[in-house]
Amino acid sequence: QVAQMTDEDVERLMHFDGIVKNRLKIKSTITNAKQFLVIQKEFGSFYNYTLSFFPNRNPIINHFQSLSEIPVSSPESDAMSKDMKKRGFKFFGSTICYAHLQASGFINDHLTDCICRKG
Repeated sequence: QVAQMTDEDVERLMHFDGIVKNRLKIKSTITNAKQFLVIQKEFGSFYNYTLSFFPNRNPIINHFQSLSEIPVSSPESDAMSKDMKKRGFKFFGSTICYAHLQASGFINDHLTDCICRKG
């Protein structure tokens, strides 16, 4: 639905409470949604696309003991961000990409003594 939004939708969203009212960010969200669909079609899923940046297509499990050890980016997030920018994505730098990889389970940065740690 976002990929199909028009300039009229952008104008409506500029007056919507609850989102960042930045025209460039709203338009980039629409552009990113369109590019997301292109990637899904090319790779079969966004999951497959993401796995293409990982050695042996396996997630990375780090063994950090303190928060200060956790990086804000990685070679994988650098490569993914660079490819996404080349494909036309906006506002998707390596730090945002790394946060996405953490949140979606491709990179496990839970500290070794964290109760949420698996693996």
